[in-house]
Parts: sequence; structure tokens; C-alpha cells
Amino acid sequence: MEKLKMQSPNMVDENIEKIGKLFPDCLTEVKNKNGQTEHAIDFDKLRQELSKEIVEGPEERYQFTWPDKKQAILTANAPINKTLRPCREESVDFDNTQNLYIEGDNLDALKLMREDYLGKVKMIYIDPPYNTGNDFVYKDDFAQHADDYIKNSGQFDDEGNRLVANTESNGRFHTDWLNMIYPRLKVAKDLLSEDGVIFISIDDNEVHNLRKVCDEIFGNSNFIAQIIWERAYSPINLKKHFSESHDYIICYAKNLDISICNGLPRTLDANDRYSNPDNDPRGDWKSSDLSVGPIIESKIYEITTPSGRRVLPPNGYCWRLDKNKFNQYVKDNRIWFGENGNNVPSIKRFLSEVKQGITPMTIWKYSEVGHSQDAAQKLKKLFDGKALFDYPKPVELIKRCITLYSDKNSIILDFFSGSATTAHAVMQLNAEDGGNRKFVMVQLPEITYDGKKEKYKDKDGNEKEKYIIDENTGYPIIEKDSEARKAGYWTISDIGKERIRRAGKKILEEQKEKSNNLFAEEGKKLDTGFRVLKLDSSNMEDVYYTPKEFSEKTLFSDNIKADRTPEDLLFQVLPECNLPLSCKIEEKEIARKKVFIVNDDYLIACFDKDIDETVITEIAKMKPYYFVMRDSSMETDNVADNFDQIFNLYSKETIRKIL
Repeated sequence: MEKLKMQSPNMVDENIEKIGKLFPDCLTEVKNKNGQTEHAIDFDKLRQELSKEIVEGPEERYQFTWPDKKQAILTANAPINKTLRPCREESVDFDNTQNLYIEGDNLDALKLMREDYLGKVKMIYIDPPYNTGNDFVYKDDFAQHADDYIKNSGQFDDEGNRLVANTESNGRFHTDWLNMIYPRLKVAKDLLSEDGVIFISIDDNEVHNLRKVCDEIFGNSNFIAQIIWERAYSPINLKKHFSESHDYIICYAKNLDISICNGLPRTLDANDRYSNPDNDPRGDWKSSDLSVGPIIESKIYEITTPSGRRVLPPNGYCWRLDKNKFNQYVKDNRIWFGENGNNVPSIKRFLSEVKQGITPMTIWKYSEVGHSQDAAQKLKKLFDGKALFDYPKPVELIKRCITLYSDKNSIILDFFSGSATTAHAVMQLNAEDGGNRKFVMVQLPEITYDGKKEKYKDKDGNEKEKYIIDENTGYPIIEKDSEARKAGYWTISDIGKERIRRAGKKILEEQKEKSNNLFAEEGKKLDTGFRVLKLDSSNMEDVYYTPKEFSEKTLFSDNIKADRTPEDLLFQVLPECNLPLSCKIEEKEIARKKVFIVNDDYLIACFDKDIDETVITEIAKMKPYYFVMRDSSMETDNVADNFDQIFNLYSKETIRKIL
């Protein structure tokens, strides 16, 4: 049997393999820090392969860089030994929903999603920290070696905080923000489908840097638009120079050549311009000017109307159609001469033939997609008058993004979820058009209040601060309370999850009252549920990954942490078996052992102890594609000896893996 890796992929190894296939002469071998031989790339040879001239040394060239950029790339590629643990009690309709809410650091979450969501996400929307001098940014400790970094786990880092204030007085003001955003976008790109698109909200402080980062990660040829959203409707008179009334939304495609914009739905006003005065069987139409400039001599000719009037194009213009094409249009009743047949001819444009989506413009008015104050008021109303979240985005704003670049079955990802506006928008849009879009929200459990801190000295003697953690709650002790915390929401993710619950309930109630309920008509159910998964350290003991010392005791001891459940183990197994975290999971009992059946026998897993031949035989008869069990689960040595024989008899093709 094959042993599962139980960690995210090492993208450096994969990239080396890809380059090695393209340029075999650039592939070499080196000794790593453990003295083991591994593949590497000879970059001098690679530079020569990619140059038309002799490369003899570094040359000046256009490039975008900042301190720690190489470390940011390393961080994006480094594997992690972490897992996502299911939390049924905080979920809604856990067994049936296809939506996910992941609580934890978004970089780690994206890495864990990389295998089973690779190339499957149609649209990403994120609203990262704006870096105004007051916002917090995710702190990835680049001072650590990569091996130390990937072992770092938990809600708070070594300094007691996963988020740090990035003030303007900080000499690394832009650097820290770039180090935060770069690896997350780099990993997120892998999740996008080939025709996928990403939208990123940002303000003036980092829009220039964000454009450069996206040009590098997605390619400047895949830039779609820099949208201006009118987020405010009145000026702030206390401002010294200008009162900013807008934010930006940067939009990039993974591959612009195949990305398709659906356009905005046609409005009633636009359709009202069409009518059918001549009862044309093709339906409503409107007239379009037949003349156009500049002049093309072959398209200047005299037209005789049905009333006998002779008409030429206006001075400086010609007809849009040459004479042969015009005569074809007349025969097909596509030319309109007016009710009396005496008007200057025009072309009939049929509503049934026009593009159904209206091409969006790059300025989005608050009258169309909402503004910040309106979004805050609606969220406050949803939470029974409690103001729990600052500056949420309007649901209509995110709905527009989703409408433009997704279909009814798309996966929508937001890894800076905040108050979960994106999840709300997905459910609302599905309710309106009968769609089955799925959302994946990722949010760090950032505390909603000011926590007490204490000073300490690091290993170099530098004085620092860290939160004082309450052993009972697992969160920092309260220094200054907040309305959100008083209402029972200790973290931003608590607010996000409750917002989805309340929004889902409200949407379902509205659906019942509608006469045109698409789901009721088609016998479907609107998915307003979500699975909560919480980022945690691996289910496996460290010896599973780094067996530095072996003894009789460690060799035969269980390699799974004592506090982990069978369902915890299942969710760490899913990505390696190429299964989405939202897949269908059933439980069955075979000879008093709990067995997980995933996606209709695609994967069968059993993590109970003392597995006998009866259990193995029943599972083999079900002919799963994958079967997974614990390494130490066999009841006796005899069961272990007969394991392969049983599977070869009943299901030879089953791939068997162990923890």
C-alpha cells in the first residue's frame, strides 16, 4: 500500500520538473542541507536558453521589486503540514451543502485547496486590507527559515498576533503590504479556471503597486479593467484637499483570449425602445441609421423608396451597405421606409438578435451598485439594528462582478471574506436566476475587540508585545470591549458565519413569497447552507513527516494525534484523493466499524482500530476507486498478510493508501 503525503504540494519541485522537461540540459543535481541529492535548475544555462545573445552577467532591465520579494515567492511555493477540520455544530446543512466557510489564515487555506480546486474556480473577488496606515496586514514571518515557517500554526504567530498594524511611520509600509498580498495572489491564480477572472477592491494607497503585482502574476496582457466604484454620495468637508468618493476594483483574467464577459442584464428601459409597428413575425425591433461616414465610393448610390422618392446619403456620408447587400435586406424586410414608405431608409435591428448582455462601463455609480453607507445600514438591519462591521461592500456590487464573469454553476472564491458579502451575493443571485453557484469563503478569526498585551523579549533581546491569551476562551483577554463582542461575536469569522445564516434564512423566506420561484417550479432547493472547516496543525504527529529518531517505542506507536476524530482524518485525506471539500459524505457501519463512503464509492475510508477480514472483504466488494485506512488499524498480522489478497480477489483496481 502507498503512504499518503498528508501535506500540500511542494510547488518548487513541480516547477523544477516542468522546466526540466522543456530544457533538459538545465536540469542538474545539488546537495540539500541534509546532505541528500535533489534536482535543481542551472540558472546560468536557463538564462542562455532564453536569450538570443550571449549572457555574461546581470544587465539593467525593467523590473518590479521590493525587499523580501524572493522570500514572498518562497513562501508561496513552500508546502505546509496542516489540515482543515470540519465543524458540524457551526455549519448549516453540512451533509448536503456545496458551500464552504474556511476559518484560518488564507495563505495556508489556499495551499490546502490547491490540489482539489486546481483550475476549478471561475471567479475570485477579494477585498484585502487597503494599507491606509491604520489597517492590519497579515504578518508572514520572513525571518524564519522556510522549514520553520511551514511548521508555524495556530491563530496567532510567535509574537501573539497573526495581524499587525501597518502604520505609515513604518519604514516597511509598502514592503509589508506587498509581502502579504503577493504569495496569496500567486497561489490563488492556480485555483482559477483557464477562463477565470479575479476582481480586487483597492484604494489609492496601493493601486499602483497592486497593478504591478497583478501584471507580474497574471500577465499585463490579461488586464481587463480598472473599475471606479462610486462608494460615497456626499463630500466630507473636513478633508483638506479632496474628499475621495471612489474606490477601485482591479480586474484580471487568467487567460484573456478565452475569458468571456456575459455583460450586464438588459434593462426594461433598453427593451422599451423596441416595438413592432409593421407586425414583423420576428418580433420587436428599432430602426438604425443606414448612413455612415467616412465616404466609401462604392456605397454611394441612389435609393428609391416605395413611395417613389429618390434618396442619396447626406453630404460627407455613404450607405452602410453596398447595393447588393441593401437589396438583400429589402427582400428580407430588414429595411424600414416609414409607415407611408416615404422616409429615408433605415435598418431594422431586432431585439431577438441583439446581444443580450450590455457591455459594462468602467465607472460604476452608487445608484446602480450601492454605496458604503447603504451597505452598512443593510447589514445593521440584518443584525437587528446592531452595527457590527465597518465598511462592508454592497451586495449589489459583488453581484455585478459575479454576473459579468460566471455561469450558473460556477465556484466563487473570496479569501478575504470579512462580513461574507460575497456569500450573500452568491445566494441572492442564485435565488434570482435559479443558479447553482457555490461559494468558498476564507477568513482569519481576527478578534473584534482590543486585547490585552504584555511585553517580552525575543531571543535577540528585542522588546516586543504579544496578546495575553485567556485559557478558557482561547482568545486574548479583553482590554477594550466592542459592540460586536458584547453581542457574542468574538471574531470577524463569527460575524461572517452568522451573516450567511441570517441572509440565507431571509432569502428563503422571500422565495416563498414570490410567484415566480424558479426553484419551486423546477423542484430544486436553493443552497443556503455551508460547511465550516477550521485550519489547524496536521492530524499527524511530527514523526510522520520527520522521523529523525527511531526506537521500538516510536516505530510501533500511533502516528495520529490523540485529539483528532475519524472525520478530521477524512478531510485531510480528501485533497490527495482529488476530491473537493464539499463532496458528498455518507457513513455506514460494517461489523461495528464506522466507514465513510465518499462520492458514491469513489473513496471509502475507515479509521477505526482492530479492522478484521470481514470489514476488509465487505469494503473490497464495494469496489471503491480509493480505499484509505490507518497504518496501525489491522487487528492481527494475519489480516495484514491477507489484505492485498482480499482486494485482488474482489477489487484489484482499487488504489489502497494508508496514513
